[in-house]
Amino acid sequence: MSSNDSQSSSPVLPIVAVRNLSKIYRPGQTEVPALRGISLDVYPGEFVAVVGPSGCGKTTFMNIIGCMDRPTSGDYRLSGIPISDMTANQLADVRNRRLGFIFQNFNLLPRETALENVMLPLMYRGLLEATQRQRARLALEAVGLGDRLHHLPAQLSGGQQQRVAIARALVNRPSLLLADEPTGNLDSRTSGEILELLQALNAHGITLIVVTHSIDIAAVAKRIVEFKDGLLVRDESIKAQKV
Repeated sequence: MSSNDSQSSSPVLPIVAVRNLSKIYRPGQTEVPALRGISLDVYPGEFVAVVGPSGCGKTTFMNIIGCMDRPTSGDYRLSGIPISDMTANQLADVRNRRLGFIFQNFNLLPRETALENVMLPLMYRGLLEATQRQRARLALEAVGLGDRLHHLPAQLSGGQQQRVAIARALVNRPSLLLADEPTGNLDSRTSGEILELLQALNAHGITLIVVTHSIDIAAVAKRIVEFKDGLLVRDESIKAQKV
């Protein structure tokens, strides 16, 4: 076998790889297990919906893979990089360079324009302002807001604000996009538009993990991961529906 053949047959590295992940919260003298030995791989190009009832551990799982919380035990690797023992500064760098976040409440700065909101992650990387503006403008154009660059959040609809948030999540070209109830504050028509956008992003190769109660989001994902009482009870590939 030639070296090229050997390289072409090498396995694809998962973006997210967790093994026996556990998280225990200790309010006062009690112990509350949020995750109980979760093992899971997510590969490049997947669209995964994480579902389950309130208190099942899905938000804790999202916080850990988003480098915003640490597991009590277990191993987490992001694109092969061990995360669990990183310092706070190292975790902040990973969040900025490798991950994009979309939140239910948009989390936009009210006194900054759409363009300035999207530029924020680039500012933390110390890029030239001209580069920041160009990349932020391209990200806003990619989500259909090229004509809203200089609007404040209050001048935008809920759906447009979420598009700004998605552009901000994309501007650093992350390897993984994480979304927490991204349509939770939107009406059904606007939710459909955001779902179409998420599907389009995934079709262009962006890996998505979405925590949701929404049946509509679960229907457009390619894979359903269900949590219950801190346990992984279902992991199923499905045929995504067209919005």
